[in-house]
Amino acid sequence: MLTIFSTPKPFKGHIGIIQRNAITSWTLIKPRPEIILFGSDAGTAEVARELGVRHESEIATNQYGTPLLNDLFLRAETYSQSQTMCYVNTDILLFSRFKRGVDQVSNQLRKFLVVSQRINIDVTEQITFEDGWETRLGEQARNRGTSGQHTAIDVFAFPRGTYSQIPDFGIGRLWFDQWLIKAAREKGIPVVDLSPVAPVLHQNHDYGHVSGGADWIWKGEEAKHNLLLYGGVEHACTLLDVTHELRDTGNLKRVPFRRLRFNLWKWTIHNTFPLRRRLGLRRKADLPAQPRTGRIG
Repeated sequence: MLTIFSTPKPFKGHIGIIQRNAITSWTLIKPRPEIILFGSDAGTAEVARELGVRHESEIATNQYGTPLLNDLFLRAETYSQSQTMCYVNTDILLFSRFKRGVDQVSNQLRKFLVVSQRINIDVTEQITFEDGWETRLGEQARNRGTSGQHTAIDVFAFPRGTYSQIPDFGIGRLWFDQWLIKAAREKGIPVVDLSPVAPVLHQNHDYGHVSGGADWIWKGEEAKHNLLLYGGVEHACTLLDVTHELRDTGNLKRVPFRRLRFNLWKWTIHNTFPLRRRLGLRRKADLPAQPRTGRIG
């Protein structure tokens, strides 16, 4: 069994709409995973009851009221009986393909961390989850979605017990997600990218639900504290630091030197820019290359 756990923001306005969409998509994964929502923010208990998922109101927070990563992971493993755990941000839509990918990885590896690149889409209304909804959303993502950066990581699946000691990161602020990859790599745990077969969908939103907005997320005291916990050096472990990819065949492929290849590509683009501009060759390649993304829906 897979247990998906998260801690929602208040179910108000646009952020409330997309959170309901995201959690509903998790309930439709087949076979249905166990889902646990933590926290007591407005609407969480009501949505959990409506969607038939477990709700646990208690979770430790910092002085700003932000839930703490270490307490969330500890409580999730305490309440769940699953062998595979999955933390997901509550703006992320998941398809059944993601669950199949996690199962394929767990059948081949005893220890692992599964991550996946996100595709950003605009969603302003409650999604109608009728037959074929995955196909329709997949088409929308292909036609109008934009690829997330390699630093934007919103889903983490791993065996129970992978993270025995976690610093008190504030969730939803910088660096906690990169730390999860860093900690796995430091333990020699394979980090598997599901992007080629199961990218996830991120519903775009602003930061009106956070006091201080985006500036606080990126530059506030919580972000500074998280950076210190991360190691104090701005060298993020991202999708460039995975060790394997899951392929369409269901097999794992090693992907050595992904970061090195990215850096060489970026260096080439930067240093040939003046010449390419004179020759009229500037194009989309001037944007940073991203890990390969596969089918949606």
